[in-house]
Amino acid sequence: MDEMWMRFVENLTDRVSGPMKFRLLLQPVMASVFAVVSGLKDAKAGKPPYFWSLLTDPVHRRDMVKDGWKSVGKVFVLALILDVVYQVIVLRFVYPGEAIVVAFVLAILPYLILRGLVTRIAHRKVRNADR
Repeated sequence: MDEMWMRFVENLTDRVSGPMKFRLLLQPVMASVFAVVSGLKDAKAGKPPYFWSLLTDPVHRRDMVKDGWKSVGKVFVLALILDVVYQVIVLRFVYPGEAIVVAFVLAILPYLILRGLVTRIAHRKVRNADR
């Protein structure tokens, strides 16, 4: 089990300096763009911050996940495909768990963090403009 975790960590750190490293910047930027657009729409509609609502609003959770997936799903799938390509080129083997973790970190995580932050900031600006 320890060997698996060591390989996992080593393979993840090798991605930073290996081929196709441009995707480590490009994919979070794309996820961020989608998060900003969705966050501004949420603020305009008066919705609460996205990630917090996912955790606290079980009634609307399914619709919110569908909406989020619609926004960032393509970036996630692209991140997954590019990581599989990277693994085939560099490792000559595909580790699906690693590919999912990398795709999550590059696409979903920035989206979850930024969408709610953008909504909060936009709500504050609207409140301050109303004063």
